[in-house]
Amino acid sequence: MPAGFVRLADVDPSIRQDIRYAGRENFLHRKADGYDAPVCVLTERAAEALSIVQRALTAKGLTLVVFDCYRPARAVADMGEWTRQGGPPDPQWYPTVKRGDLIAKGYVGELSSHSRGSTVDLAVAEANKKGAAHPGCGAPDTITLDFGTGFDCFDPMSETAHRPLPAKAAANRQMLVAAMRAAGFRNYAREWWHFTLRDEPFAKQRFDFPITAP
Repeated sequence: MPAGFVRLADVDPSIRQDIRYAGRENFLHRKADGYDAPVCVLTERAAEALSIVQRALTAKGLTLVVFDCYRPARAVADMGEWTRQGGPPDPQWYPTVKRGDLIAKGYVGELSSHSRGSTVDLAVAEANKKGAAHPGCGAPDTITLDFGTGFDCFDPMSETAHRPLPAKAAANRQMLVAAMRAAGFRNYAREWWHFTLRDEPFAKQRFDFPITAP
């Protein structure tokens, strides 16, 4: 890894990792290019800030669950090429949008802040339970609190402030945004799970090294 990057587990092993693009349970239905291990890699600054969030949540009997962290530029290109192959909506991941429209609709980016190393996709779960959320849209079996949708639900329901939303899901979104903001992260308004460190160290640089196991 380049200088300034770390594996999250080396900074805070208590944060759960469920790296979706290293397997098949994602909108591609296969591994993304560059994800050679289910490991969260981040800039050291972002990992340390995430650990601050984790300590605050641990005091409440909760834990972070990360789905995606640093994303190699080759994976971003892989996702873009996949969308251009076209296809019908997918009821699990993009129920109302055709595959070929995912970029135009803003659900898949030609470039991604994840490739800068300080962006993370995550949710919150109870620390001592597996959770009971089985969302109709997005990543299934995420063992998280109820956020109204799963991770990577490409639908307006995933907008952080979307209404109507069940009261518990809305409260969980607000709780997550507040916890992340307190540690210096800003939320992407179209995805409740997506956060970028405000003071990111590589704001104008994208990386393409593969994600590997230690």
